[in-house]
Amino acid sequence: MATSSEPSNLLDDPVLPRDHALGPADAPITIVEYGDYECPNCLNFVPVIKEVRKELGDRLRFVFRHFPQSSIHPHASAAAEAAEAAADQGKFWEMHQALFDHQKELADIDLSHLALTLGLEIYKFESSRSQDKHRRRIKEDFESGVRNGVKRTPTLFINGRRFDGKIEAGAIVAAALAGSNLNR
Repeated sequence: MATSSEPSNLLDDPVLPRDHALGPADAPITIVEYGDYECPNCLNFVPVIKEVRKELGDRLRFVFRHFPQSSIHPHASAAAEAAEAAADQGKFWEMHQALFDHQKELADIDLSHLALTLGLEIYKFESSRSQDKHRRRIKEDFESGVRNGVKRTPTLFINGRRFDGKIEAGAIVAAALAGSNLNR
């Protein structure tokens, strides 16, 4: 593990079953994103990762970890809690997308109404949102990011190595393929 005096570009926290992931667990390529629902750069990354996922197909497992930067994005933590509450009903990725779709309205949006539009059972959603387990989960993701040198969002790790290139589909796909020894 890297110390604070030795910055590392390696992901010290492996992907676990608790992580939110799309794609096969045995995919040869894993991309981990540390993201923030109120971050404009994370919003810009949404179509990029969709393109990367389309290009790589079943060769890719995409993982999202929470890294709410509450000092500059005051609604990011509440949004992350809503995503976790939706996960309790099997709708993490639907809420994930909806939060980005409504990013510019996070200050005013009624998260319960958003949950209803996704078909979530509202009483379970509200009860779940108030549970400490979600705050702990978000804090664990955040602390994992800090341990791994995350300073901004989105920060990506491709097969355990921080990606410092341009956040565009072609560059990410090229880095993923090069790092996994796969051919297109």
